[in-house]
Amino acid sequence: MIALTLDRIAEITQTAIGGSARPEAVVDGPVVIDSRQAVPGALFVALGGERVDGHDFAASAVADGAAAALVSRPVDAPHLLAEGGDEGVVAALTRLARHVARELSDPRRGAERAEVVAVTGSSGKTTTKDLIAQVVARMGPTVAPAGSFNNEIGHPLTVLRADTGTRYLVLEAAARGIGHIAHLCGVAPPRIGVVLNVGSAHMGEFGDRDAIAKAKGELVEALPPGAADRGAGGVAVLNADDPRVNAMAARTRARVVTYGLGEDATVRATDVVMRETGAPSFTLHLAGRTARVELALVGAHQVHNALAAAAVADELGMGVDEIAEALGAATPVSRWRMEVTEHAGATLVNDAYNANPESMRAALTTLGALARDRRSIAVLAHMAELGEGGGVEHERIGELAARTGVAHLVVVGEAAEGIAVGAEGAARQGLWQGECVRVADVHEAAAAVRARMRTGDVVIVKGSRVAGLERVIDLITEGDAQ
Repeated sequence: MIALTLDRIAEITQTAIGGSARPEAVVDGPVVIDSRQAVPGALFVALGGERVDGHDFAASAVADGAAAALVSRPVDAPHLLAEGGDEGVVAALTRLARHVARELSDPRRGAERAEVVAVTGSSGKTTTKDLIAQVVARMGPTVAPAGSFNNEIGHPLTVLRADTGTRYLVLEAAARGIGHIAHLCGVAPPRIGVVLNVGSAHMGEFGDRDAIAKAKGELVEALPPGAADRGAGGVAVLNADDPRVNAMAARTRARVVTYGLGEDATVRATDVVMRETGAPSFTLHLAGRTARVELALVGAHQVHNALAAAAVADELGMGVDEIAEALGAATPVSRWRMEVTEHAGATLVNDAYNANPESMRAALTTLGALARDRRSIAVLAHMAELGEGGGVEHERIGELAARTGVAHLVVVGEAAEGIAVGAEGAARQGLWQGECVRVADVHEAAAAVRARMRTGDVVIVKGSRVAGLERVIDLITEGDAQ
């Protein structure tokens, strides 16, 4: 974080200095919510929880070097006291992040200012954010969230990792309701906004795709007016292959850059080839220039993610050859997203972080590309928050898994029953001759895979976060399916 004294932070956050806090003490380290991450110069943020209360660890955080704790009740340690419980603490955290972001991105800083890039979409946000961060990091110090730190707490914490040396701040914006993305954009106003897709994720909360599109479009509405020259004004990077995203061009004052596979896209890909590794290659077209991109990331859907990253990097001044090389060198950063490992002669793909119909289809398409002439096993759990159409969506995924030709389909949990129903329906139609196995939990799933897995097989694991399917891979590789 940029260096600030406690009295200045108190003024910014509208909190009161308390305990043994010295107004002149300086915070110049990270802002953390885990006391174990406290280091000299840090600010510890104490939040309540179901199991533990951060206030109980304020003293230990200070003992480890934190300058103070941001709290909602007095503690026996230097602190900044916010009114209003946890909501008051989060509001204070937000004010501090907003101040830091605006200081760092102030145009008066000239070449020293930080460029803020924000990414949203129903799926692929984290992978694309990681891609953009890896590419632009070649041009200067870059800060991006770890994993999916994309809500009202993770977002300001990420912003507060930036300091005066930061040149690129790449943020991920999630929404569980109307107004959420607008709020996050108010914390760190982006100059470049990327919208990936409008899918079925959180359909149960939003009601329909139009409502999801309305929420995602808050990002492009928050961008500043565009300018004719690159490197100036707001820029909306939109997926031209998604009609709802493409239509967001009418909702922004920013200059619009599109990406996709069609000829009308500003940044596009042609000659897409899926290699034996499951990773795609393609020809990148960028403002009349071309370069061949050989991705290391697995999955056909990575082409669109890479195009979005290329559009951002181009806007920030990187050349097409350097963009292509950087995209090819990018590796998975956040866990449980198309992680490919080898075990006992089989290929294991851990894509268990989360699931919705779009990402399920992408995972099964990737499985087909990876398997080719090999046997495949799919371990699938339910897709949460789909609302009334959830049953039909699960059956469609089951049918797709069958049509993909999996040898064994392992369906985990009662909530995923529709997947089994869909696959068995395909079997009755003579479209599939594989096996469908229903299991209760991750332990039974791992046991089912271990009993069936052979040398050369490809196994993919996919489900919503609440299912905890990432443990299946651990149980398989540890040999503990009990």
